[in-house]
Amino acid sequence: MHAEHTRSGLWPLLLDALDPSDAEFRPWGSGGIFPEQMSSPANHDPADLLAQWWATYTAVDEDDDMLETDRRLAVTAPFGQTWPGLAAGSEPATNPDQLAAEYAQVLLAERPQTRLGLVAAASGAEALAVAGWDGPCNYDNDTAKFSAIVRDWEQRFGARVVAVGFSTLHLSIAAPPADEHEALLLAAEHFAFCPDNIWQGTRPYTLAAYAERITGAHRWDFWWD
Repeated sequence: MHAEHTRSGLWPLLLDALDPSDAEFRPWGSGGIFPEQMSSPANHDPADLLAQWWATYTAVDEDDDMLETDRRLAVTAPFGQTWPGLAAGSEPATNPDQLAAEYAQVLLAERPQTRLGLVAAASGAEALAVAGWDGPCNYDNDTAKFSAIVRDWEQRFGARVVAVGFSTLHLSIAAPPADEHEALLLAAEHFAFCPDNIWQGTRPYTLAAYAERITGAHRWDFWWD
């Protein structure tokens, strides 16, 4: 289906569910998608969005904060509350579409309940908004904002949207960061895009530890609680 995209205009996505044993297969089978509520990814600047979200998630509220100021700032060290800007990106060393196909096979083996979705969209990033997926709704109801960032990652890192679940997103990455500096900058982008990846990820809950995990990694997985 991906090979036929140029002719058909349909972008294939692997669709996962909140509970694969549930006959409704939420959100896809239950109708929990809202395409009419989404704007266009073209209306949003990814660099501005990431900077705004970073400022929001690194802000310290002395009156209502689960973490002490020092501990909160330690999560985003060495940047603290200062937005470091975007990672540079690089040319893919392998074919992004071939890598996406290989990752799709891995995901199908891991999640045999996965279904195939076909979306009338120009790319996987745009398909997220066109389909009306609202996985990050606890943070923002307009998925087109997230699509704009994923579209930028398609260009900078050879990212491809492979699968999407109730509140999960799975990307293949043809040009992952290869050194500590770029990985730290990218970890900051991931934190702004999906803070739960770090707040509720693998210990220790810090950008530095997360950066180590994504250095050279050809798959990025996101989940919003």
